[in-house]
Amino acid sequence: MERILVRDLSKYVGQEVKMQGWAFRIRRLSNVNFILLRDRTGQIQISLSPELLEDIHLTTESIIELHGVVATEPRAPGGFEVAASGIEIINPADNLPININVPKLNVALDTALDHRVLSLRHGKINPIFKNQSALVHGFQEFLNGQDFTQVFTPKIVSGGTEGGTELFAVEYFEEKAYLAQSPQFYKQMMVGAGYERVYEVGHVYRAEKHDTSRHLNEYVSLDLEMGFIENEHEVMDLQNRLLSHMFEYVNEKCSKELALLGVTLPEVPDIPRIPLLEAIELLEKEYGKKHYQPDLDPEGERLLSKYFLEKQGSEFVFVIDYPMSKRPMYTMPKGEDLTGSFDLLFRGLEITTGGQRIHTYDLLAENMRKKGLNPEDFISYLDNFAHGMPPHGGLAIGLERLTAQILGLSNVREACLFPRDRNRLTP
Repeated sequence: MERILVRDLSKYVGQEVKMQGWAFRIRRLSNVNFILLRDRTGQIQISLSPELLEDIHLTTESIIELHGVVATEPRAPGGFEVAASGIEIINPADNLPININVPKLNVALDTALDHRVLSLRHGKINPIFKNQSALVHGFQEFLNGQDFTQVFTPKIVSGGTEGGTELFAVEYFEEKAYLAQSPQFYKQMMVGAGYERVYEVGHVYRAEKHDTSRHLNEYVSLDLEMGFIENEHEVMDLQNRLLSHMFEYVNEKCSKELALLGVTLPEVPDIPRIPLLEAIELLEKEYGKKHYQPDLDPEGERLLSKYFLEKQGSEFVFVIDYPMSKRPMYTMPKGEDLTGSFDLLFRGLEITTGGQRIHTYDLLAENMRKKGLNPEDFISYLDNFAHGMPPHGGLAIGLERLTAQILGLSNVREACLFPRDRNRLTP
């Protein structure tokens, strides 16, 4: 017989079916036993005579196969029940290190991550990554509809995109190579290769010795780059529409998962924009918050988001016009010291960095030198700007940060399947 999933049982009322999955819960009574069977689509109540379980040692989370007849049962979860005529243990589960069959997983995050495959089965953890998957699909669907091409760029590179030291070195035959900090150079080169609009969903690596709830050393970056723009505001306009589509897509595809997590996604408004220096002045005036360098610290991000939520009802805010000292060498200058760049804050956390890029050879080489970099070290990237590069810009969204913020998770590691951070390299 073909295996039938929980979600399809309504089509088989009165018929015998074969089901396979995990024994989520077992309840033994004098005249009848009940098993809640779980598969990737949901749970179903199975009723069995005590005789069927007499000669087998069934434990929770064991993999089982059963045969039985589907019946409507208003008192059962989902309104259906399967009366089993036979059951087989495919693979028993014993000595579980954590109990996942409880409403809330009451273990420390590190313990849950140590036993990640098991903890991912939990009813409040498993839906996180269904939502995350839908975010990526929504990202791809929108950009495909805007004539973007998906690209796949190298993750082993000869140097950093920003000339910094926050790189993981790897042995590459007789040479030293590095794990990519960003696909930035390749995105720009693909614009210049004639694709004009490209995006990538891929891992990036940052050798920063952070140990905070905001940072990972390996994360998924949702990147895009677009050519023939006037300025960075076109990129922000696109992201405004992009996020709106992504949230609508998640609402459509993951309504059940959002309900399980008790999450309602916010509307994406016309996102307000504020220059960085104005934001710093506003924070000092409204909250007495001082910044001693032209940038926002984590508290500043939270307070600025609070202000725009209270004053304009927006959970998003673009912070624009960062100084050159705070931006990479490829960022387009704007006036004497500012750049055509932005960050997007969502619920108090930066989820996006973007802006317009330099598209001329001479200006890019000059900016490299201003940053203390040698243009010769970037020649395979720089030379492309002498061959006809259109004005362009783009952005990068941290997938795990975005997931954590929309679902109200307190630590970005909760939104990562297998986190890599300062102290974790397994599982």
